[in-house]
Amino acid sequence: MDVLRASSSTLVHSPYISTTTRRNKTQFPKPIFHHLKLKLTVFDSSFTLFERNGSKSRLFMTLSSSPASTTESIEPPMPELEGDGREKKRFDWYSHWYPVMPICDLDKRVPHAKKVLGLDLVVWWDRNENEWKVFDDTCPHRLAPLSDGRIDQWGRLQCVYHGWCFNGNGDCKLIPQAPLDGPPVHTFKEACVTVYPSTVQHDIVWVWPNADAQYKDIIMKKKPPYIPVLDDPSFSGPMGNREFPFGYEVLIENLMDPAHLPYAHYGLIFNSTPKVKVDREGGSPLGMKVEKLDKNGFNGKQDWGCSYFIAPCIYHAFIDVDQRNGSAISETEKSNRRLCLVFMCIPVSQGKSRFIWSFPKNFGVWIDKIVPRWMFHIGQNLILDSDLYLLHVQEHKIMELEATNWQEACFVPTKSDAFVVGFRRWLNKYGGGVVDWKGKFSGALPPSPPREQLMDRYWSHVVSCKSCNTAHKGLKTLEVMLQTMSVISIGIVAVTKQNMMSMVAKSTMASMAIICFAASKWLAQFIDKNFHYHDYNHAFV
Repeated sequence: MDVLRASSSTLVHSPYISTTTRRNKTQFPKPIFHHLKLKLTVFDSSFTLFERNGSKSRLFMTLSSSPASTTESIEPPMPELEGDGREKKRFDWYSHWYPVMPICDLDKRVPHAKKVLGLDLVVWWDRNENEWKVFDDTCPHRLAPLSDGRIDQWGRLQCVYHGWCFNGNGDCKLIPQAPLDGPPVHTFKEACVTVYPSTVQHDIVWVWPNADAQYKDIIMKKKPPYIPVLDDPSFSGPMGNREFPFGYEVLIENLMDPAHLPYAHYGLIFNSTPKVKVDREGGSPLGMKVEKLDKNGFNGKQDWGCSYFIAPCIYHAFIDVDQRNGSAISETEKSNRRLCLVFMCIPVSQGKSRFIWSFPKNFGVWIDKIVPRWMFHIGQNLILDSDLYLLHVQEHKIMELEATNWQEACFVPTKSDAFVVGFRRWLNKYGGGVVDWKGKFSGALPPSPPREQLMDRYWSHVVSCKSCNTAHKGLKTLEVMLQTMSVISIGIVAVTKQNMMSMVAKSTMASMAIICFAASKWLAQFIDKNFHYHDYNHAFV
């Protein structure tokens, strides 16, 4: 409510316009309505200036450049009550499907602990029904985590604290401590585990975060968002996932922001050279606008493609590669090469989020078939690392300012911020301003860990990526083998008598020992930088 009161007292300010505000109602002199109706613009008719009265912060919002355009313009985050007093429909965070994990990174032999919207979940494979199941990660007996359990020989989920077993419907099938000739306590309702509706779409496990009985068959009424390109056989793109030490809001707005790419990811992402280069990185103005915004998200348009935000988790964009690269090709030579960016941003808890990504493309498909996923993930994780620390600190600074909403803390004067502003407007107008955690968190962010821990890849990605985890184990084994070969080679040279081995053989063995030792050291550094911790110093790139 504090956010709504603060928003409702926002003043539209200009050196030529005065306003007066009374409580929850803003009164404007007559000329103001004339200006608002015509969408008074400044800076080559592309932006309108909004400023909070009594605040140092100002917010420029991208508007349609044409007064006659039917496109919905981006405006400041508004209160839930519009001027006519009608309350807008609120977005229900617990009445939507959420992606949990790609099935390529789930092991059917073990249960997996995951968190969505602050809910502790366990994802496991029910071989009796051939389905992935999502339960509350709590045994009803003594509240032990079921994700630390196992799947027994009958395909049941077993809590390893006292051996209670549950089937795919959450029913308790065995309490070892209960006498066989006693009352069937395992059939009591209190012995059951909470089961969340779940399904698999696009090779991803999805969960409906409301276990009420009315949602048991929700999949028959409402399915997860469908992205056709992920099922299109002419497109190919391996998936990845990673946990981040900053919130869902910061993650998704960063992915909507192409203007930061040549700077935060300098040298890591190809950036076309602008006609007028004003700096080393080649940043330039971007033509971006939000064409439609409602409770379900928004559609966006930029110079080289189109974008879609499907509330609350999905942001995907299509890029016409030849147009983006400025290729001079004729109509007959056009290959219609398209790249799709599919980003799924999951609110995990206060100050934490999960990211699932894929980059489907209809060219160079053969590369994905011969190159293992972990090789792609090395480069993709380096890109993610290069602005990870920036985003973590950014979120803490916004929280420290104690701003009633985002627009009080940030100054966004160009069109390149259109999608970010559009997301924040959606969040304020329909989502209540923040993720609805149902009171599970106090509002304070977790303390910042050391930089090495903050950017650690092993626990945030490798352990939950089947391809990277397998590669990590294989490379560690190879490292040990090289060290062993080096020691053995030196040992053979040391214990062999002088007349039993020629100098050539000794030199060969010594050279092999040195090569193996050097290779093991290089491999150890490679493993550490690509599977554990790789810092990114922007001052030296």
